[in-house]
Amino acid sequence: MPERRGAAKTKAVSPARWAAFQVLERVQTTDAHSDDLLHGAALHGSSQEDKNLATALVMGVLRWQIALDAELRGLLDRPEQTMPEAVWIALRMGAFQLRHMDRIPAHAALSESVELVRVAGHPKAAGMVNAVLRKVAAASGAARRPIVESVAAMAERLGHPGWMVERWVKEYGRAAATAVCEYDQREPGEGDWFEEEAAGERSAPVMDAGSRLVAEIAAASVAEPKRIWDACAAPGGKTAVLARRHAAAEVLATDVSARRLEAMRRRLEREIPGRTIEMREADAARLPASAGRFDLILCDVPCSGTGTLARNPEIRLRLRGEDLERQAWRQREILSAALGRLNARGRLVYSTCSLELEENEAVVRAVVEASGARVIPVGELVERLVVPGGEGLVRGEFLRTLPGANFEGDGFFAAVLEKGK
Repeated sequence: MPERRGAAKTKAVSPARWAAFQVLERVQTTDAHSDDLLHGAALHGSSQEDKNLATALVMGVLRWQIALDAELRGLLDRPEQTMPEAVWIALRMGAFQLRHMDRIPAHAALSESVELVRVAGHPKAAGMVNAVLRKVAAASGAARRPIVESVAAMAERLGHPGWMVERWVKEYGRAAATAVCEYDQREPGEGDWFEEEAAGERSAPVMDAGSRLVAEIAAASVAEPKRIWDACAAPGGKTAVLARRHAAAEVLATDVSARRLEAMRRRLEREIPGRTIEMREADAARLPASAGRFDLILCDVPCSGTGTLARNPEIRLRLRGEDLERQAWRQREILSAALGRLNARGRLVYSTCSLELEENEAVVRAVVEASGARVIPVGELVERLVVPGGEGLVRGEFLRTLPGANFEGDGFFAAVLEKGK
């Protein structure tokens, strides 16, 4: 990443735009996560106003990158030309501000994007960036939706990979897939169904409603468990729900990441001080036999995260269809191992924040067939929780939240399992 030059060369670039440029370049050229970068060195010491603008620019560009690139390529004299990533980032930032940020003056978006290219070491591209962004600014508003629109065109217009949206249309229908895409382009709200319980805990992150719903289903699935295991526990929100709902139970929380486990430890000390929770760095598929058996197990397994694109927009730029089987293999491994740690009358809740069948129904069916476990229909538990606006959350025996289509929150899948007789 280029270092910022002297003040004489960068005076026309605001601190917020320069920080956003640096974060976007890191996201594009490494596997770094935008949220970690926005809370890191790039914005250290910045004013709250600069932090807000930089965050809006980064998250907005990532959400709309597919649509922005399609529009920008159409405005290039040679659409097939290869350009340095820094030039593309400056173009995307300028186009996003012109298209989606009404409060940003057009001249500021144009001039600072041109200056960013120069500061990044590509002065010869400045004229091209200026010309292309002037064409964007001259266009009469955002592109209108055509009367007849293909799925591929809809996906591009709403900033999603075509292969991903084609899958959603096939599984959930055109209307639901469109609603999911539109939801993913919104900035996540600060509040949700469960926020009232978190009031006064501003130092702790507020859980997304979908994540909290899964935790509540898990907590309600067993009346009085003596031992609980949260198998893939970080960042700890679901662990906190389970520990609160079952105050007398022993709780074990494990995660493969020592760093995430330590962050979770600090979070739980803030949220539920005095509550004893055992925490271990451990692979959920290889928990030592000495840990014993459990009456309630939550396996919120690592997944593609396609239900969280509003919060994690870079997933759509990195995920490939072939990644799903790799995820599913790991998920089957964890679920199979966890079932082996379940007491005879206990229950296990398997969940993901993925919309993909390979990671959800297919994983559960494969493990059930191999193990003889039973699926417990989730409908009664969902009805018991009385979720506001929660109609249509149950598909067959499973929970399925679709962002913007049947739920105002992230997309989650959940299944409740028991050991076979």
